Amino acid sequence: MTILDHPAPLTGPAVHCDLPGPRSAEYLARQDRREPNARGGPRRLPIAITEGAGSFVRDADGNVFIDFLAGAGVLSLGHNHPELVAAMTAQLSKLTHALDFATPVKDEFSEAQLTMLPEALRPRMKLHFCGPAGTNAVEAALKLCKTATGRGGVVSFQGRFHGSAHAALGLTGLAGRRPSANALPGTHYPPYSSCPRCPAGHAPDTCAATCPDLLERSLHDPDCGLPLPAAVVLELVQGEGGVVPARADFVHRVRELTRELGIPLIVDELRTGWGRTGTWFAFERYGIEPDVIVASKALSGIGSPVSLIIYDERLDNWAPRTHAGAFRGNQLAFAAGARAIEVVNRDSVLDNVVERGYQFEELLSPLASHPWVTDVRGAGLMWGIELADPRTGAPASELALAVQNHALRRGLIVELGGRGDSVVRLLPPLNVTADVVRTAAGILLAALDSATREAR
Repeated sequence: MTILDHPAPLTGPAVHCDLPGPRSAEYLARQDRREPNARGGPRRLPIAITEGAGSFVRDADGNVFIDFLAGAGVLSLGHNHPELVAAMTAQLSKLTHALDFATPVKDEFSEAQLTMLPEALRPRMKLHFCGPAGTNAVEAALKLCKTATGRGGVVSFQGRFHGSAHAALGLTGLAGRRPSANALPGTHYPPYSSCPRCPAGHAPDTCAATCPDLLERSLHDPDCGLPLPAAVVLELVQGEGGVVPARADFVHRVRELTRELGIPLIVDELRTGWGRTGTWFAFERYGIEPDVIVASKALSGIGSPVSLIIYDERLDNWAPRTHAGAFRGNQLAFAAGARAIEVVNRDSVLDNVVERGYQFEELLSPLASHPWVTDVRGAGLMWGIELADPRTGAPASELALAVQNHALRRGLIVELGGRGDSVVRLLPPLNVTADVVRTAAGILLAALDSATREAR
């Protein structure tokens, strides 16, 4: 194998050796000895990353990859955006940690977050800083709603993933991610509007018992139905579930039902927030107003951890110190996040998300006739390609893994998800360029072609 002494610049994919290369292999071997079986990424993406810039990363052997995983959507403006690095560097010598005390940079960050909300919501929404991960925000949202309503049950949906902490994992509608020992008592999992994979085998235009109908009947039935829950938790585009956007009629019915019955609606925007679908929050695409918004991942724009819940002030019934935590005051994340919103507005990043989304739709359109592709779906810069065996209809898990492998060896990092990990997922930085999208799409189509030839 060859190791480049003068590696290619971080401006385009360049893979010059088998993967993992010798230096990456050394890092991975030590990681295997030191870290548990629970680790995920390096098992299917065998590289050791040493450097990143924008939409690209370099591994220890000098190979360059387009990164369409982007920290699972955390790196909303890509790796090491220079203005965010500068903001964090300036803050570093001032103050890095301040619990939940008021600070100038936290005040600036908070104002920026509220300003990005729809105007009608801004006057009545509160911010509660959780930390540091999105799963902490999910837990806080549940606690808030249970405290405010005095009720204990929760309605989640099949196919959802909310995090790996105990309660968040208990909400998850992916049975493989939710071992029975981690079930959350009182949680109910009605079907989600996953029409390409309808659990009852219905078609959306002929379905006589739609998903919101089933939920409504359960909540209204005084004899055999569900007791009123503390909250309904909704993911508007399921990420781990395979990039499944909810149907608009489903979302509207759920919102109407929860409002009618006085059930707080928690919208999980961990992946879809911060412009991922083309609007700042995905709920704006559906024209609804949630009671609680869960946000994290992309809030700093650069991967510095911060999470929060944004909620209607009428739910603000918990007492001081009822929900605390040592890592709620990440001043570096606040500094970067406030600057990131300036960049988003100045550089029309949301417009770029919409335009690149249309570009993906066009570039991936040839897959509509591919025998192994059952669906290509997405919104903005969140896309999934679902693969299934054309002979049996079974999820093509091995093919998806082969596509991921072939793409990596051509210089593109993608993730898998959905049923049996049979959905190839794309999560580019939101400021990705048209040229990078075109290159990545070409690699992906070639990877699928190679993988399906091998599968025959």
